[in-house]
Amino acid sequence: MAVPTQRRTIRKQPPARRRTGKPIWYAWAAVLGDAVGAAVPMYLAFALTDGSNAVTYATVATAAWLLVRGTRNRYAERRLGERDNVGPALQDWLVLIGLLAVVRAATSEESPFLVALTALVPCAPTSALVHTLIRRHLVTRRRAGRAVRRALVIGEPNAVDSLVSHLAKRTDHEFVIVGVCPIGDRDPQTLTPVAARLGRQAPPRMSADSAPVLEAARRLGVDVVLVAPGPYMAGTRLRRLSWALHNEECPLVVVPGLTEVSGRRVSVFSVSGLTMLNVAPPLRRGLAALLKAVTDRLGAVLLIVLLAPVFTAVALAVRLDSPGPIVYRQTRIGRGGQPFTMPKFRSMVADAERLRHQLAATNEQDGRMFKMRRDPRITRVGRVLRHYSLDELPQLFNVVRGHMSLVGPRPPLPDEVARYDEVELRRLAVKPGLTGLWQVSGRSDLSWNETIALDLRYVDNWSPSGDLGVLVQTVRAVVAGTGAY
Repeated sequence: MAVPTQRRTIRKQPPARRRTGKPIWYAWAAVLGDAVGAAVPMYLAFALTDGSNAVTYATVATAAWLLVRGTRNRYAERRLGERDNVGPALQDWLVLIGLLAVVRAATSEESPFLVALTALVPCAPTSALVHTLIRRHLVTRRRAGRAVRRALVIGEPNAVDSLVSHLAKRTDHEFVIVGVCPIGDRDPQTLTPVAARLGRQAPPRMSADSAPVLEAARRLGVDVVLVAPGPYMAGTRLRRLSWALHNEECPLVVVPGLTEVSGRRVSVFSVSGLTMLNVAPPLRRGLAALLKAVTDRLGAVLLIVLLAPVFTAVALAVRLDSPGPIVYRQTRIGRGGQPFTMPKFRSMVADAERLRHQLAATNEQDGRMFKMRRDPRITRVGRVLRHYSLDELPQLFNVVRGHMSLVGPRPPLPDEVARYDEVELRRLAVKPGLTGLWQVSGRSDLSWNETIALDLRYVDNWSPSGDLGVLVQTVRAVVAGTGAY
């Protein structure tokens, strides 16, 4: 049973443990971006209305914004380039507004409130943009084997194999596995060439574990030790191993085995000396859910009004391009397995559904969906509509009626749902969306397993800030047209 290795080019390292941090300019770039995003709009806004105080207002706004971001650890090395950018920026912006409102009331400041509020709007998007660019640069470096931490994995063979396999599937994280220390009843020789080998008997004395681990850590230049806990690596044995590692100033990370659970849902607490993880349930009710429902309907109505000329132009193009109805209606499955009728601007020939069965053998997807990169059923206008997702505009009426949401999983067909297993059925726990993680991550270029993973990540970790991030990314995805066919 071979353990897959991560596809990174790792430069040869000296035996001593090294510090592979991120470039120091990440923090300076983040600070500079925040300063510019606050100072320039504030200065320009007040220069046009009250030129005498423009510099003062810009300085105060910039100092307040940097203070808020700094006190919330947005410039800490461990956070730069690691997480969602839109959510934290929006949260900090709301704190900034509250802080400046208190300062305004305390000092009896009489500057125009709407001017100041409008000038502060660019703070959040500018910050999110800068951090997104940092994130992309960091991912590029990590794919080249830089800005990573060399990790040694300890645990029972199955747990080690699962952890290493999971980390090897992606290269945008900070860990690169350089060795494993399998323990338990199985013969370590069946795994892979290993860095060290622990005893296979019942939990031994501390030295039996710490000696080979520490020797491997030193020899491989390890930056961190990852432990996959199990029956043979828990309790006192794990505690003693942590003592030995910490005496050598080597960090220890315990991997509990949870997957695709957002960090905001997890909290750590202690009971009778036992460390426990509390995993909060996904958001389904409450103020956040109500906000999503209201935002969906109001946003859909606003988009329908604003895009009315586009609706008219697309309808005329479809009518002139090929015979058949302008709008194609199809049954889809919504939340809880409830069917609904979903309209789309017709992008295929009129008898496309009949031809689909004849083309079943040419399906390029590896799962439940039917997708062809060059589907002969698509019309000339239809290719343009699909490239820019214009064929999906009528689904805004589904959002208004409550069948769909602006953001959510892709709405499946009944025959797809009929073949779902227990895991895939969880996609139906929320309303399907006009856009979602699938649409902004590659769409039809993704495999079925990747599609399901993205949908389940959304279902289990939904948040208002996450929806906002997807909507922002949708604009880029629509313009690029990646995976749209």
